[in-house]
Amino acid sequence: MLDPFFLCVGFHVVLFCSVTMGGAVAKENLPKALIPESKLETKIVEAMQHRESEGTSLKSFNSIILKFPKIDSSLRKCKATFQQFDEDGNGVIDRQELKHCFRELEISFTDDEANDLFEACDIADDTGMKFSEFIVLLCLVYLLKQGSTDLHAKSRMGLPDLESTFETLVEAFVFLDKDHDGHVSRKEMVEAINETTSGGRSSGRIAMKRFEEMDWDKNGMVNFKEFLFAFTRWVGLDNDDEEDDEA
Repeated sequence: MLDPFFLCVGFHVVLFCSVTMGGAVAKENLPKALIPESKLETKIVEAMQHRESEGTSLKSFNSIILKFPKIDSSLRKCKATFQQFDEDGNGVIDRQELKHCFRELEISFTDDEANDLFEACDIADDTGMKFSEFIVLLCLVYLLKQGSTDLHAKSRMGLPDLESTFETLVEAFVFLDKDHDGHVSRKEMVEAINETTSGGRSSGRIAMKRFEEMDWDKNGMVNFKEFLFAFTRWVGLDNDDEEDDEA
C-alpha cells in the first residue's frame, strides 16, 4: 500500500524521495533486462515526443507528489479489471487472455503489436503478466493511442477513470523531460527536484539515486516504460503481486 506519510496534508520532495521511492528494486535484482532499442520502444518515444509538444499543466515536482494518493487509489481499483481478464484465475494474464482483453476494451492493435507489448511488459519472462505489469501495458496503450487519428482514441479503452490517471502519469513524465526528447536524463531529474527544493548536495544526491532506480539498463536515459515500471514499485503495486503469489 502507499506509504501513510502521503496522506499527510504537507508534502515535501525529500520525504517523497526517501520514503516512497526508497523501496525501488535495484537493477541487479530485476529478473529480466529491459531492451530500449526495440521497435515498440521507438514508437513509445515518438508518441511521447508528440505528446510533449502539447505541454503539461504540472508546474512543480510537488504538484506530482500531491497526486500520488489519488493515483495509487485509481490503479488499485483496476484490480477487478485485471481479475476479469485473468480467465483461468492463475494470477497472471497470458497472451491469449491479453487478446481477449484488447477485443473487449476495443483496443485495435494487431496481433504482432499485442505480442510486442506483452513481451515488453512481461519483465519476469514467466507464464504471463502480473498486475503491476498489466498496469504498465495499459498505460503504454493509452500513450500510443493518443497519436491516433481516431477521434475516440482516448476513450476506446472503456476505462475513463483509469485513463485520467494515465494522463497524470504522462504529464509527470512530460514535466521531467525538460528538452522533450522522449527521455529523462540525470540532469533533468536533478533540475526537476531543485525547482521544488532549495537545491544543494542533499537534493542532488536524492535525484541521482532515484534516477538510477529508474534507469534499469544503465544507459543514462530513462524512457516512459522504465519510468512506469519504477512507478509501480514506488507505490507498492509489486507488493500486491507478491501477496497474490503467496495466496
